[in-house]
Amino acid sequence: MAALRRLIGFVPGMVQCARQGAGLHRAAIAVPLMNGLLSRNLTTSAENKPTVRPVNPLVQKTLRDFGNYIGECLPKFVQKVQVTTGDELEVLIHPDGVLPVLTFLRDHTNAQFTNFIDVCGVDMPTRECRFEVVYNLLSLRYNSRIRVKTYTDELTPIDSCSDIYKGAIWFEREIWDMYGVFFSNHPDLRRILTDYGFEGHPFRKDFPLTGYIEMRYDDEVKRVVAEPVEFTQEFRKFEYSTPWEMFPAYNQKAQEAAEAAPEEKGEGEKK
Repeated sequence: MAALRRLIGFVPGMVQCARQGAGLHRAAIAVPLMNGLLSRNLTTSAENKPTVRPVNPLVQKTLRDFGNYIGECLPKFVQKVQVTTGDELEVLIHPDGVLPVLTFLRDHTNAQFTNFIDVCGVDMPTRECRFEVVYNLLSLRYNSRIRVKTYTDELTPIDSCSDIYKGAIWFEREIWDMYGVFFSNHPDLRRILTDYGFEGHPFRKDFPLTGYIEMRYDDEVKRVVAEPVEFTQEFRKFEYSTPWEMFPAYNQKAQEAAEAAPEEKGEGEKK
């Protein structure tokens, strides 16, 4: 009997603990939900505001001073120094100064731009020297980046910087393939993205979007063949006022349907 009484007295305590535990469990679930709702509201309010990167005048002054220092050290090659988009330093140089400027930026104690990120090309046909070659460098020592720009045309080569940065070999091959900018003293200047025998340079602004050659598999010869691109006359006519004007058959049907609609409407009103 004593044991039974102790068990009966223990049951209400278990029930109370279970209720408290259930309450704590519900609270534990409710708190993250409330936090999620609050963070969602804060995110929504933040998304409604324009995201403009703040400009740091001290960083701009430091970059501008360093750019002027480069210009003073290499006045023969540096033509302009500018800070763009807040905190991006750009150095515009003469094409003959590619190797001296990149060597200076890599080896100088105050620069140490030892990491070569990439080199890319830009085509601007309206300029006399239509191509821009842009070098992007990173200094881990000073945690800073710099962009070096130069220019050339279709015939004038630029010195390859593969002896300074080995990582530039493939990037210069890509610029040669896409833009046709020739790099002198390059160890292996050949196409890297297009196929052997490809004609033209696809990233030039005057290169047609359709290209000159199309590839297809020929069942007769059992191999891939290259043929000149052929389009029907319907796809050769481009009207920029509306995209549907290049389909005359569709336009004719639509015009006939539009002309027939008022006649049917008038007959319905008469009835």
